[in-house]
Amino acid sequence: MDLDKAAARERARAMRCSLEPGEISSRSAAIMRRVLDLVDGTGPVMVYASKPGEVDTHELIATLLAKGIPVVVPIIEQETRTLRLSFLRDPGVLVPSTFMVPEPVGCEIPADPGEIELVVVPMMAFDRRGYRLGYGAGYYDRFLSDHPRMKKIGLAFSCLEVDRVPSDEYDVPMDIIVTDTGIIRVSHR
Repeated sequence: MDLDKAAARERARAMRCSLEPGEISSRSAAIMRRVLDLVDGTGPVMVYASKPGEVDTHELIATLLAKGIPVVVPIIEQETRTLRLSFLRDPGVLVPSTFMVPEPVGCEIPADPGEIELVVVPMMAFDRRGYRLGYGAGYYDRFLSDHPRMKKIGLAFSCLEVDRVPSDEYDVPMDIIVTDTGIIRVSHR
């Protein structure tokens, strides 16, 4: 299983690296418009702060904050392999940190995961069953397993869809996948 995931991760990384910056920007903009249509409450929304090559979430974060919707970002706890949460009031405080993920270093505002109903998750690749391929450390799968009531929205470029993501009992499927070409609502039976 691990070898299958590693190979799939390499293929997804190569595909993502082949995208030009302008293409990433235009595809990300299309994804953001769709995501904003899915945010229907005023409660805190957990959104990953994107790093280069990922679906860019910085505009999404700024738009949610401008609408008065509280934004929570994850902070990677490398020692415990968990995610800690912080409210984000100003996207300008995000700086590349662990694994080059932008985090609010030095100005954290602790957030309670129990208050979050919607979480936006990065994906390296995905399938229509809702399974995602992450970077391989399991941070999001552990977090989402601990907080199963959260609605999970995965973001990826449509070119990263695969027939079947290698998955096991620890992998948590998304409820919705948003790409530059559409929205996939996943049925969990």
